[in-house]
Amino acid sequence: MTTMMKKFLFGLLLILVSIQFIRPTKNSGPAPSPNDIQLRLLPSQQIRGLLENACYDCHSNHTTYPWYAQVQPFGWWLANHVNEGKRHLNFSDFSKLAPKRAVRKLQQAADELNEEEMPLTSYKLTHPAARLTDAERKTLADWFIAVRSTYPAEELK
Repeated sequence: MTTMMKKFLFGLLLILVSIQFIRPTKNSGPAPSPNDIQLRLLPSQQIRGLLENACYDCHSNHTTYPWYAQVQPFGWWLANHVNEGKRHLNFSDFSKLAPKRAVRKLQQAADELNEEEMPLTSYKLTHPAARLTDAERKTLADWFIAVRSTYPAEELK
C-alpha cells in the first residue's frame, strides 16, 4: 500500500470517527400525544397496531430507532426521512388539522396504501412488522376512508 493510499485511508477514518459526534435531534415525543389521531378518531386495537407498526416511526412525534441510527451518516439519513414523513402527515398532530385538510390527508393515506407506496420499501427492509399483508393494507385503507365520514359536512366547506 502506498503512502498516499495510507494517508487517504487515515483521513477517511478520521472523518468517519469525527462525524459520529454530530448527532441529529431525536424524534422522541410522547406516544400518543394529546393531538394524536388515536385520541381523535378512536381506532380499534387492530388499527392502532397497524398504525404504530407501519406508520408511526416516520409519521408521528415518536420514533423507535434501530441500532444503526447511532451510526452517522445513517442517523442523519433517518432524521431527514422522519422529518419528511412528518412534513407530509404527522399522526401526533392530526387533531390540529382543519377538518377539510384532515379529510384530504385521510384520503391520501388510503391512496398511498392502496397503491402500495407506503410503507416505503426501504423501511420495510429493516422493520418486518411494517410489511403489511394485502388484507392489513386494505383494512387500514378502509379505516382511513371510513373515518372521513366522522367529519360533519358543514365543517368541510
